[in-house]
Parts: sequence; structure tokens; C-alpha cells
Amino acid sequence: MIRTSSRLIDQASYRQPIAAGDYWLQRIEAGQTLRIIDCEGNQAADTLFFNADDTAERYSMTDTLRGQKNVFLTAGTVLRSNDDRPMLEIVADTCGRHDTLGGACATESNTVRYSLEKRHMHACRDSWMLAVAEHPQYGLTKRDITHNINFFMNVPVTAEGGLTFEDGVSAAGKYVEMVAKMNILVLISNCPQLNNPCNGYNPTPIEVVVW
Repeated sequence: MIRTSSRLIDQASYRQPIAAGDYWLQRIEAGQTLRIIDCEGNQAADTLFFNADDTAERYSMTDTLRGQKNVFLTAGTVLRSNDDRPMLEIVADTCGRHDTLGGACATESNTVRYSLEKRHMHACRDSWMLAVAEHPQYGLTKRDITHNINFFMNVPVTAEGGLTFEDGVSAAGKYVEMVAKMNILVLISNCPQLNNPCNGYNPTPIEVVVW
């Protein structure tokens, strides 16, 4: 569902560009609004959400999809935790839909999907592991890397129930905006994937904005 926002960027309290292949790890407070912008189009932002006060509670794909009865995320979707509690609500979306089924790229999946030679290519799991290692104050470990959302990524579901990776449905300047329902720790990998069309074979920057 396409829904625009009335929030003005020049009134935001925080803005940060995220280069292709880089990560962003930040706490946002209950009631704050987070916008993720696809700056140049066709980029994928692989995102993990945690309860900032108890990281054992984190985003749950299964609870979210069961709650909304839809496999794609868009305006009106409530992102739910593994305790089945509301974490964030998508209040604006100019892309139209986002994936939470396809998972995140890793060196292992690159090897299985593409070839042995792709194993050493940078992947989202690498970015998350680097963030965990560089920010021990948040208490995250590799065991906390579970369900994620692929904002702006197009992963259609086939008639047989399978998944395919297709060209993105986003474009330059498209965004998704969420209001936090609890204190949230956000971990984004701006996907460096070069082997499938999720980034148009050309990873580009995104931007995060907080009000």
C-alpha cells in the first residue's frame, strides 16, 4: 500500500547516510519515527530489530505474518516480536511492499546459490557480525542474528510456494517509515549482494532519518 508521510526531513533530529556494504546500529526510543530511504533505487536494506531493553526479544517474521495475514510488509503492517508484541508500525511507504521471507545473504548461501568462488564475497551476515563485534555494549552475539526484513527487496512467491529473487520494485528516493512501539535497537546491513537482482547488481547508499 502506497502511503506518503507528512514529516519534513529538515525537522528531523538525526540523519545518517549508509554506504553500500556498510552497517548501521542505533537505539531509537518508543514514539520516535524511523525512515529508511532508498537513495538511488533498487537497493536492499537488510534489517534486524531488537527490544533495546531486553535483546532476547526481537523481530519475528512468523508472528508478524500470522498477525497481518500477508507475506509482504507495507503501510499498516505492525512488526511483531517473538513475544508477539508490537515493536514498530509501518506508517508510510512509497515503495509498496517489502520482503521478510528471503533472509539475508551470507558467505555460505552465496556458495550454495552461486558458486564456490563466491564464498569470500562480502555479505550481510558479515556486516552484522562486524557490528556485533564493534559494539559489545549492546550485548548482542551471533545467536541474536535471526529473522530480518529486506526493505525494498522484491522476492515474489511462486505458485508452488517457492521464492525467487527479482528486480526491485523500488526507485530513487522511495522510503519506508516506522513508529517505534517500544525502545528499539536497529541493526541494518546495506546489502552488498552482487549475485542477484536485489540491488540491480550495483549496491548503492541508503539513508536513515529519525524524528
